[in-house]
Amino acid sequence: MADMAGMAGRSEHGRSAWEGRELRSLALVDEWQVPDTAVGVVLRDGTVAGRHGPTGRRIPLASVTKPLAAYAVLVAVEEGAVELDEPAGPAGSTVRHLLAHASGLAFDTPREQARPGERRIYSNTGFEVLGDHVAKASGIPFPEYLRQAVFAPLGMSDTELAGSPAKDAVSTVDDLLRFAAELQAPRLLDPATLREAASVVFPGLSGVLPGFGNQKPNDWGLGFEIRDGKSPHWTGASSSPRTFGHFGQSGTFLWVDPEAGAACVVLTGRAFGPWAAEVWPFFTDAVLAELREPERTAGPHG
Repeated sequence: MADMAGMAGRSEHGRSAWEGRELRSLALVDEWQVPDTAVGVVLRDGTVAGRHGPTGRRIPLASVTKPLAAYAVLVAVEEGAVELDEPAGPAGSTVRHLLAHASGLAFDTPREQARPGERRIYSNTGFEVLGDHVAKASGIPFPEYLRQAVFAPLGMSDTELAGSPAKDAVSTVDDLLRFAAELQAPRLLDPATLREAASVVFPGLSGVLPGFGNQKPNDWGLGFEIRDGKSPHWTGASSSPRTFGHFGQSGTFLWVDPEAGAACVVLTGRAFGPWAAEVWPFFTDAVLAELREPERTAGPHG
């Protein structure tokens, strides 16, 4: 039997119910009165269900850089340049630990705050160690490896990494919609690799979700935060527990909700703060509610 959750936005004849339409809910971002806000939604079948705002404007991603960097690391794994369970970072840590924020490294220093696998410590340093590790193994500087492995094959010509693989990428909504489509129907990775990356790694670890406090558990995959039952959270109350993605301190986010069969990208010109924690969940719930409308209203002729 077909997975009906994965058929969001599809008619009985296989044509996207969103062809020729635009999600009205995307215009809610205008109420934020935040400069340079752009948003887009792409469905699992690759249909762009809507764009709003300056979607071609390049904006710093902050920590939304991490999923991009993680994807390049996973390409390196599949190419045989590195292995998930090979040593990397502190003693006892592996590539898998670093991707899952379970290496024990502190947020922004090389200090070891815990033993690997003991706590979920969100770490920019861990991703910088990952970048250095892949660069050493491949013989290619990590920004160039990321360009060759992810940006170029996906046609992300307006995206670049100019610094830390934890936080220094710049991109556009249009480019990130290409990446969000890849996260729903992978071409660069084996689907099994992506499923592992979007599933909980080292389950049960507690830790702080930046901006949203202690979470027990604070679940992560390989470079992606997993929604599960976290509360409070930056996605919506109606987001499925399987939702994965990332947000950034520059006022950016990308989520993929496999049960909705859709992904959403938001880039803004205002740093993350209480304003974002208030409006982002409401916005996400509005988008998800509208995505369900074609399923309710489509007739026998689509």
